[in-house]
Amino acid sequence: MALYSPSMWLHLLLLLLPLMYLIKRRIELKGQKKPLPPGPTKLPIIGNLHQLGTLPHYSWWQLSKKYGPIILLQLGVPTVVVSSAEAAREFLKTHDIDCCSRPPLVGLGKFSYNHQDIGFAPYGDYWREVRKICVHEVFSTKRLQSFQFIREEEVALLIDSIAESSSSGSPIDLTERLMSLTANIICRIAFGKSFQVSEFGDGRFQEVVREAMALLGGFTAADFFPYVGRIVDRLTGLHGRLERSFLEMDGFYQRVIEDHLNPGRVKEEHEDIIDVLLKIQRERSESGAVQFTKDSAKAILMDLFLAGVDTGAITLTWAMTELARNPRIMKKAQVEVRNSIGNKGKVTEGDVDQLHYLKMVVKETLRLHPPVPLLLPRETMSHFEINGYHIYPKTQVQVNVWAIGRDPNLWKNPEEFLPERFMDNSVDFRGQHFELLPFGAGRRICPGMYMVIATVELALANLLYRFNWNLPNGMREADINMEEAAGLTVRKKFALNLVPILHHC
Repeated sequence: MALYSPSMWLHLLLLLLPLMYLIKRRIELKGQKKPLPPGPTKLPIIGNLHQLGTLPHYSWWQLSKKYGPIILLQLGVPTVVVSSAEAAREFLKTHDIDCCSRPPLVGLGKFSYNHQDIGFAPYGDYWREVRKICVHEVFSTKRLQSFQFIREEEVALLIDSIAESSSSGSPIDLTERLMSLTANIICRIAFGKSFQVSEFGDGRFQEVVREAMALLGGFTAADFFPYVGRIVDRLTGLHGRLERSFLEMDGFYQRVIEDHLNPGRVKEEHEDIIDVLLKIQRERSESGAVQFTKDSAKAILMDLFLAGVDTGAITLTWAMTELARNPRIMKKAQVEVRNSIGNKGKVTEGDVDQLHYLKMVVKETLRLHPPVPLLLPRETMSHFEINGYHIYPKTQVQVNVWAIGRDPNLWKNPEEFLPERFMDNSVDFRGQHFELLPFGAGRRICPGMYMVIATVELALANLLYRFNWNLPNGMREADINMEEAAGLTVRKKFALNLVPILHHC
């Protein structure tokens, strides 16, 4: 009798067939593994965090030269860094809907009111509603025009203060003056009061704002390792700093809101942003639309204030820095402004449209010195393919606009400050040309872009119209320090000190 009958062999074969199929399928899938974007080798646990660098936009620019315009890094979570206009177009236009959400950003969560703001809220019904509010109410063209008198008054006050200082012939800290200018404008637009007038006491508000900007500009352990990182941030005291800074800012917003709700308050002729947001809150609560609370209003105020103050001041500082380094360009811009304005004594917003070269100076500044070098990170919501690479859900996307502005394939002599490159050139910063993306593009484009640009152009025109600018004694153009300070925004590391010489119009 045979040891095993044919029927037994058949049963055994039938049992082994599924296992053989699974093994064969696994081998096939391994051979057909979908390619991911290239990138440097990652280390155990820390991934590529050691390659973050003091200035991530610079570090990742160097990596892109080796690995290409789309690279994959492991920074706690998979992170794709985009460093070319073509790749940016794919992510921000072609696949905009696939990657227009936001990662949790745990370390910054205290500044985002549980992600009720337009900046950090994930994609969904609430974000879409808040974006409509910002675009059609807070930052509408009509609203922007209604605040023209505030911008012109504050720029005039700046010019008068510099004129008073110019009599001494000494250098002034232009960086500090420009920060105060943008803070005054944003405070009056948002809160109905100037930067100096606050419940914090003399100088305290400035300290709170600087602390908030420093915290927003830095990374936390929780940004990369959400669970263990929270413990580390508590042990280092960073969590406590975030908590205190947030509570101080929140307390200020609460007091200003309560002041606006006071029936005995003397209302200004023009609505400020808090008036607008409180009206929207009442309307939304009555209509039963997507819930819009006081915290929602505070979240928008936080975005408006912290982003608006820093972005405008940074752009103005870099513009004046580049002009000081390039006397030919400064002279050309001054001649245009002075010939156009004549002896009017000041530049108004209605005059700015005539100043074509000045607008080119602003564009060139935004190309070389985008205030936010890495656009706020997006998070992918679905799987898609770009340039043959597969991008999976829950991947962070960082667009390196600083690197795009220095791409030699897009810009001739990219390190040179040359406004003339925009002459007869339609490239603009409004999100349609991916060579120049200081304010982003697609659904997540910055809604406050026009407010920032209006302030920058008006202030720069008046600074050039009313003053000639000299370097401190013994200093040459080549001596101006161009180092960048690390942070979410890229400020000039050292203050810009120039000597104003009053020009009699």
